[in-house]
Amino acid sequence: MVHQVFIYVAHRDGQAADSALELLSAARILSPDGPVTAIVTGWGEVLDRVCQEMASRCPEVWKLAHQDLAYPNAEAVRKCLVEVLPSEAVLLLAHDTLGMDLGPGLSVKLNSSFVSDVVAMTAPRDGALTLVREEYGGQVSTHVSCDISGGAVLSIRSGAFPALEDGAPGEVQDRSSEIGDLACGRRFLEIVEAEAGDVDITKEEILVSAGRGIEDEDNIEIAEELAKALGGVVSCSRPIVDAKWLEKARQVGTSGKTVKPKIYLALGISGSFQHLGGLKGNPFIVAVNKNSKAPIFQVADVGVVDDLLEFVPLLTERINSQR
Repeated sequence: MVHQVFIYVAHRDGQAADSALELLSAARILSPDGPVTAIVTGWGEVLDRVCQEMASRCPEVWKLAHQDLAYPNAEAVRKCLVEVLPSEAVLLLAHDTLGMDLGPGLSVKLNSSFVSDVVAMTAPRDGALTLVREEYGGQVSTHVSCDISGGAVLSIRSGAFPALEDGAPGEVQDRSSEIGDLACGRRFLEIVEAEAGDVDITKEEILVSAGRGIEDEDNIEIAEELAKALGGVVSCSRPIVDAKWLEKARQVGTSGKTVKPKIYLALGISGSFQHLGGLKGNPFIVAVNKNSKAPIFQVADVGVVDDLLEFVPLLTERINSQR
């Protein structure tokens, strides 16, 4: 039986990350009736706002305030969590840049199990938990038996669990007095904002996204014509940006933009977790790919196995004829 379940809440500009409610949803699988505690680290009024935001959905929120936690620093957060987490605790955190830096070392310090990039899980039984990870770009699902009797640190893939919509409100507990020395070798320098492009894909309701399967720069026009017919804009996956066919501001994914469209058309995109990690909300996903085993079809609402260079112009023509 799980002693206590915690989630670590990342935040920025006074708002909890989208992953916070997804972590709460995953935590409910581990502890459907027991306590789930959100841990928020930071400093000042920004920290207070995030704590109150989480208290509206989570029965218990631990506030950990310290000047050295004002900016994301996995080394400092790790020292902090080692001091406050009880033995046999199970901690869930987002499988993002901070989580990948924080999780492994934290599990070593806590002498607990560690599993990264979890996309699914079952309720614990006899002290063990079955977790699902994806290997080889999503082509293979691996089922991992994890002993959580002595605690565990689990990093959860963004978008793998639905955001919790009906969490019970709770209260904030200030546990800052339990924080020890946070001196570490790293120090914060600055946040460098990405350059703004000619289109803000984060605000668009319809995105037509081009991937490696578009084959040639000239074929980007096919995606642009479909986007125009639908009243949307063109976005892309990382290979398109690497090839310099579209600007970085149009990239969807963990190393690009996080978007929340109502409709998302994935053209020639395999559907790696790095790309899907940039999709939030609950968009209606239409995938077009020649490879019937592409991971994108596992999350698509509509899947079309066809050559996009032949299918997409026909789709565009049909949409224009219906308008």
